[in-house]
Amino acid sequence: MEQGRASGAAAPSPPHPAVRVPVPEQARGEHTHSEPPAPAAPRLVQRHSVRGQVLDALRTALVGGELVPGEVYSAPALGARFGVSATPVREAMQQLALEGAVEVVPNRGFRVTSRSPRELAELAEVRALIEVPVMLRLARTVPAARWTELRPLAEATATAAARGDLAHYAESDRAFHRAVLLLAGNEQLVTIADDLHRRSQWPLSGRPPTRRADLIADAAEHGALLDALIAQDLPVVQSLVREHFTSAE
Repeated sequence: MEQGRASGAAAPSPPHPAVRVPVPEQARGEHTHSEPPAPAAPRLVQRHSVRGQVLDALRTALVGGELVPGEVYSAPALGARFGVSATPVREAMQQLALEGAVEVVPNRGFRVTSRSPRELAELAEVRALIEVPVMLRLARTVPAARWTELRPLAEATATAAARGDLAHYAESDRAFHRAVLLLAGNEQLVTIADDLHRRSQWPLSGRPPTRRADLIADAAEHGALLDALIAQDLPVVQSLVREHFTSAE
């Protein structure tokens, strides 16, 4: 479940072609010399929702370890990698700064926050305080058929884990948790829990990459949790959720 968060709409307009915007090596006083390399593979970003796409790409790079804790990255250099100007990168980085993932370094760019094991343990404790009682209530009230509908989401996490795809595992893990908590009918709860979940997925300084075996074991807990929820086995539900958050530390 870790590593640790549609309604009808008008038909979307055809996507605009991908665009590369030449970006100078320095802008707004940000120095790009002697900085670590940006994410390995250049990604082209569409014109529509550029900021949102850049934000998603940066979050993926954070979870996947492409952006290293303690290192400083400039908006122009990252913009060049994504094929966009520095502006949407700055905007996305400002959002990540609000979330605590990075911090602003004046005249240089943004430093990826170095997190401690204690911070991760605190996140796990808060998540357990929120999610355990909610899942116990849902186990007593939600019909088995609704839990069965979540099987594809659990299987998606298992597929990503089997590939050792950390970024996609993190995304599918949050999707599973959101789907479970949405059954509580409390949007504020889902928003808060998802934010805590996302924060728990950021890498720790000096910690080795998550092993595929750990991801596989983590993903298996999704299926076990659904089995317990369907059976309304409250002690097992509580144990699985608590142990899951603990193992994510």
